[in-house]
Amino acid sequence: MRVHKAQPTGGTRRARGERVSSALSEINIIPLVDVMLVLLIIFMVTAPMMQRGLDVSLPIARRAAAINAERVFVTIPLSYRTDGAVQVGEDAVPLEVLDERITQVLAGLDQSDVYLRGDAAVTMQELMTVMDKLKEAGVERVGLVTRLPEDR
Repeated sequence: MRVHKAQPTGGTRRARGERVSSALSEINIIPLVDVMLVLLIIFMVTAPMMQRGLDVSLPIARRAAAINAERVFVTIPLSYRTDGAVQVGEDAVPLEVLDERITQVLAGLDQSDVYLRGDAAVTMQELMTVMDKLKEAGVERVGLVTRLPEDR
């Protein structure tokens, strides 16, 4: 015959459905908020330092006029060889009407300077053809826009 020992009822066993709360089961978010605020302050302080540029002391010219005129850019794309069109600003313009368009654009400006940008594969003859059209339109100075060697 087997004798079953009775389970002790002195509180060692929990009844079903009874919930015991302990400090370990709760998540304390106060340290998390403290860490996040410290990180936010660190990023707020260091972000302007990372975007700071190089300090340069520019020379002062007494007789130089301030540049407040709008710049006019003429771009010669590689597709100029096939369609014969250049870009004045963002607009495509055929070479035949380039002088009329430049005259219209320069009519409202104080200076008649034009900056010429060309694709690296554009030949010197194509560049000179466009430059001749600009001179016919009354452009006094044509500036060539290039990249610096370290930009390549």
